Amino acid sequence: MRIALVTGASRGVGRGVAIGLAEAGFRVYATGRGILAADLPGSVVRIRCDHLRDAETGAVFARIRGETDSLDVLVNAAWGGYARMVEDGRFTWQLPFWEQPAHRWTGMLDAGVRAAFVCSALAAGMMVRRRRGLIVNIGYWAARKYMGNVIYGVAKAATDKMTADMAHELRPHGVAAVSLYPGLVRTEAVIAAGKEGWLDLSNSESPEFIGRVVAALAQDPGLMARTGKVAIAAEVAAELGVRDVDGRQPAPLTLETA
Repeated sequence: MRIALVTGASRGVGRGVAIGLAEAGFRVYATGRGILAADLPGSVVRIRCDHLRDAETGAVFARIRGETDSLDVLVNAAWGGYARMVEDGRFTWQLPFWEQPAHRWTGMLDAGVRAAFVCSALAAGMMVRRRRGLIVNIGYWAARKYMGNVIYGVAKAATDKMTADMAHELRPHGVAAVSLYPGLVRTEAVIAAGKEGWLDLSNSESPEFIGRVVAALAQDPGLMARTGKVAIAAEVAAELGVRDVDGRQPAPLTLETA
């Protein structure tokens, strides 16, 4: 059985990826601070973990090594960047960088990029030994254009560069690293915004769709040709014949439409 670890799987994209991979036949380990209360299939192994704490992250990998001694897929979805977007009745997400609260850097760079780096380093040690594996870092178009605030752009650009350089070092060992861009994902917050009429969800993607795309990537014979690159989830889905849970084929976002 193929083994996957999905970080930040308590809600949102991470939760959807965990479900999608479980449905694809993976034995899925899922982490997050609220993971024990998450709505996940019974087959998913839940491990409570605050990825700001390296000791807790290390314990997750120690458990996986002890129980399976292998890891085929790591999806780094842990992300604290959407916490406290409204503070004292004020929407602070779009403030200029000199007015941004310091916790946003921690949520995006430490709980996001740094957490992904630490997990990837631990996963690579397991994958390199077996000369196969896939590391997926959840990226987004903010790496390429301004989307809301400076810290967001820094975090997503760092994710892409980290992925590219990891891939350079992993390639000789048969391990791939990809930065995966979802489209508009129907997370809990996005659905709420759609009900208020703030977002058009007609071309949105279910969180499980991203998990289906990751599963298809892991089985793609041409995976190593993708390593180090940005993969647009809906583009990969169209290429590999992946459809969303409702049978639809979402249209890929572009730099202009994101």
